[in-house]
Amino acid sequence: MDLTTLTIKQSHEGLKNGDFTSVDLTKAYLENIKKSDLNAFITVTEELALEQARVADERIALRLRSGQTFGLLCGIPCAIKDNILIEGLNCTASSRILENYVAPYDATVIKKLKEQGVVFLGKANLDDSAMGASGETSIFGATKNPHDRTRVPGGTSSGSVTAVAAGEAAFALGSDTGGSIRQPSSFCGVVGFSPTYGAVSRYGLIAHASSLDQIGPITKNIEDCEIVFEAISGKDKMDATSTDYKFEELGISLKGLKIGVPKEYFAAGIEEEVKKIIKSTIKKAEDAGAEIIEISLPSTEYALACYYIIGPSEISANLARLDGIKYGLSENGKDLLDVYLKSKGHGFGPEIKRRIMLGTYSLSSGYYDAYYKKAQEVRQLVRQDFEKAFSKVDLLFCPVSPFPAFKLGEKLDDPLLMYLADIYTIPLKLAGLPGLSMPAGKTEDGLPVGLQIIGNHFEENKILAVAEEMEKLLT
Repeated sequence: MDLTTLTIKQSHEGLKNGDFTSVDLTKAYLENIKKSDLNAFITVTEELALEQARVADERIALRLRSGQTFGLLCGIPCAIKDNILIEGLNCTASSRILENYVAPYDATVIKKLKEQGVVFLGKANLDDSAMGASGETSIFGATKNPHDRTRVPGGTSSGSVTAVAAGEAAFALGSDTGGSIRQPSSFCGVVGFSPTYGAVSRYGLIAHASSLDQIGPITKNIEDCEIVFEAISGKDKMDATSTDYKFEELGISLKGLKIGVPKEYFAAGIEEEVKKIIKSTIKKAEDAGAEIIEISLPSTEYALACYYIIGPSEISANLARLDGIKYGLSENGKDLLDVYLKSKGHGFGPEIKRRIMLGTYSLSSGYYDAYYKKAQEVRQLVRQDFEKAFSKVDLLFCPVSPFPAFKLGEKLDDPLLMYLADIYTIPLKLAGLPGLSMPAGKTEDGLPVGLQIIGNHFEENKILAVAEEMEKLLT
């Protein structure tokens, strides 16, 4: 039996029945990582993982001897995106400026997983400072798509998604600011979930754009996604934006469900193969009894421009702390300004510099009203579009990306083309809504295409319940 093909639930049953141990499971994943050429991991914590697995085995044995159950995640090996802090381990964000930064504390999601007895295999690769859409801008080299090594896995959670897709982790955590969990999940054929803003604590996540960032799970199937989301969600006193949210399972049928299909997501720009696969998936939902309703999100055409004002503005403010003084890369200089210029000049990559300059300009005197304030007004229009849509329908079905995984290097020199990879994932982030990517099919070239399911605020249970029904129809 290949242990790395098992879902979380299947692994849990195997551990419970004594078919194998957490150490066996962990060794199987570590072996896959060693043999891999995909560059999914920056740091592999083999010694730590095996020790955590031994502790998990002892915990499981003790519970079973006393006739008790143990948590579904106990002894399950995972990968963590390298912008989420694990105490004592490097947390580089794949950036030169944080290359040697060691996390002084655990992120809240890591504390929660540790309480569950999860095994940490290592820190996963990502685009430099979680900025990019392809997985190519990391200072540790590009991650490759496990379905075609000449193509990108998507970004920015490139390593996390690739690790799950390639059998190098049972599940992973990523972060989604504009589409960084859902877009690579679509490109690599796994399940990726960006929860409602505030449903999961951001404490211990290296800040990118604070009003948009959200940690979420990447898994092999919908059931696993639900298990991980339930484990990491909830109120956290260390994050004032987190919400006292309790996930509750929802029994729901596709029959009679009102599914909205935004016409703007099928307009010019989407590749025909992607459109065909998503339309076919929507037809399966209709055949199962769902009512399909075409809706309009008219502000969608402005969402990308709006995001690339608000996001960079927050990046400009957040990355000001990386000045070479308190932590991170520090270059010698003749005075304080020279230290700043050299540290940031050497430490920040081209995409980070591009976004900092765009954000600083948007926030500067004389331009604030014309750019940042106007973008916030457009953001409100995007929110209102979704509010109107959800007054008529239960959920939205649409593509994750207008195209499947593209070739390595294909869009690297054209930032505007690269930004279009997130054109369908960005609008819901501006509105703070939850969205899930799940495998919908493959192109003739064997490239995965993801269906995006969007729900109203804190309706994760509805999204996951419907996704589980869709999974049955698609497999």
